[in-house]
Amino acid sequence: MLDATLKTLDAAGLQQFFAVRGDVIQTVTERFYATHGSAYARFGPGGRQACQEDLSFHLEFLRPVLEFGLLQPMVDYLIWLDSVLVARAIPSEHLALSLDWLGEAFKQTMDVGPGAVVVQSLAAARDGFLQAGKSSAPVPLPQAVWPQAQAFEAALLRGDRLEALAVMNRAMDGGHNLVEVEMHLIQPALYQIGEKWQANQISVAQEHMATAIVQMVMPMGLLRSPPPAQIGKSVILACVQGNQHAVGLAMVSDAFSLAGWQVQYLGADVPTRALVAQIVDARPDLVGLSVSFPQQLRVVKEVIGELQEKLGPGRPAVMIGGLAVNRFSRLSEVLGADASGVNAQAAVMRASQMAAPGAGQL
Repeated sequence: MLDATLKTLDAAGLQQFFAVRGDVIQTVTERFYATHGSAYARFGPGGRQACQEDLSFHLEFLRPVLEFGLLQPMVDYLIWLDSVLVARAIPSEHLALSLDWLGEAFKQTMDVGPGAVVVQSLAAARDGFLQAGKSSAPVPLPQAVWPQAQAFEAALLRGDRLEALAVMNRAMDGGHNLVEVEMHLIQPALYQIGEKWQANQISVAQEHMATAIVQMVMPMGLLRSPPPAQIGKSVILACVQGNQHAVGLAMVSDAFSLAGWQVQYLGADVPTRALVAQIVDARPDLVGLSVSFPQQLRVVKEVIGELQEKLGPGRPAVMIGGLAVNRFSRLSEVLGADASGVNAQAAVMRASQMAAPGAGQL
């Protein structure tokens, strides 16, 4: 949620937050070891570094709270992290305590005004986490799941590329187009695999293998799809810098291609400077940016700001999407984007509306 009750930091406050961040992480790490050292002894010499990395990740999720007032993703992250720790028999009782101690350390090291904002944000995240009872229902898929998704998932987890391709082909032979197959078959299977990794039921290697197979079979579906009539519109699609999760954006790319758009698909983790340069050079009608984690939202804002600076009123329309965006429709407004799309089909539909004669947005 975008919480209107939360104050945010201005540029000077954010600069101060980052200036003391490293010292705060060190202070809280040492406090944990001084107070609960026996609980961490089994983690050996790397325990302190792991603790620092966890605290650093807490603060990565805190930044969107401080910058945009966006609280819910941090609460969701804490709930997710708690479930991951429990599934791996790692003590999770100190999650809420870590937020309290981070708040105390920031209060001691920052000026009163910005320090109070940081303390308030950490307390709100802690309260939201505890009030949720450390568990929340997963975000439901916005589309129906086909029964064949189970067989597709099983093939992915076995590493059976041929069977995964066969399941997809049977669905397309039955009259379904690739966009439908990706939304109702492939995406649900990947979501289920992600939940199984979270519950420690499969390994990270299996999760990566599943993603790799999907990235091999989806182009096969595109190749066998009837070529569409071109509509004379172009789009550049990219995962912003830091976003390594490109499968969802590849689905968006397929949907635009099959709707007759000329697509430049740039893939994962595109450096901001290179992305802006490509957009300025190509001058597409639309730019689609994918964001997986809340800490990447600032990159979207930077890209839009640079496009506005370089192209002024002539900048292309910008649509945003991805896991960090789908639950918070107001984010496009906050970030300066023109629209958002919760899935590939919705993105193309919204773009078509924007491109319609008289819409004045593309």
